[in-house]
Amino acid sequence: MTAPAPAPTVTPPLLTTSPPPVNPPSPVPSAPTKQQTRPKLPSLPDFSGERTSGRAFLNSCTLYLCLAPEQFSCDEERIFWTLAFFKDGRAARWSKNLFRQEADTGVFPIQSWADFERHFRSQFFLVNAEADAVNALEGSSYYQGNWTVDDYLDCFLTLVSDAGYTDPWTLVVKFRRGLKTNIQGQIATMPFGRPADTDLEAWYVAAWRIDQARLTNEAFQSTLWSTTTAPTRSALPQPTPLSMLRLPQSAPPPIPPRPAPPVPSRGIPMDVDTV
Repeated sequence: MTAPAPAPTVTPPLLTTSPPPVNPPSPVPSAPTKQQTRPKLPSLPDFSGERTSGRAFLNSCTLYLCLAPEQFSCDEERIFWTLAFFKDGRAARWSKNLFRQEADTGVFPIQSWADFERHFRSQFFLVNAEADAVNALEGSSYYQGNWTVDDYLDCFLTLVSDAGYTDPWTLVVKFRRGLKTNIQGQIATMPFGRPADTDLEAWYVAAWRIDQARLTNEAFQSTLWSTTTAPTRSALPQPTPLSMLRLPQSAPPPIPPRPAPPVPSRGIPMDVDTV
């Protein structure tokens, strides 16, 4: 009799736990970048074509184009944008003539901004600005006079720019000649720190400081005079109150004097001793 075969051992399955699902990492929000903002540029004023204001208008156009170049993709847009302000006078007539030429030929007569600037100067700048400036600098009409140093320098630099003067020594000589005599004398006789005869900026700074010192001293002197000579309120005579005023009493009418009594007449005395 054979023994029964042993029952096979059953190995229990290993319990495996699946790992928890791994979520992908959420993107870290990036720090907000500060958007660069530019100040709003003012619009240009309308231009009517006066030669006295032509330089200022062109300078304003150039400044706007430099500050906002992204607004224009080509020179044609820059030119058309500028012509949009030509609404009156000679400027409007010149702009109308340009567009008439474009209508006749199919091509706008000005193709580049440099060409536009050249035509603009010939049409709307002062004709004899250079000659007038040279004549003014060779004369005495530009002298400081009653101006402040700041006002004098503004006028001087405008004339120098129009005249085309660039030599440093010439600029200092012209500037010094136009200064007030006392100001240029103080600068020329400074024992220390005297500006060089080729340094216009140093001459301007020295003249400005002397002029400011003069204005400050004049203001101090006027204040000192007003405090020492003006009477104070307590020193002024005060009016008498009405309650203390006494009206003068009317005097009684004068009594006429009595006439003197008449003297009785005693006749003429007789001379009894006369024989």
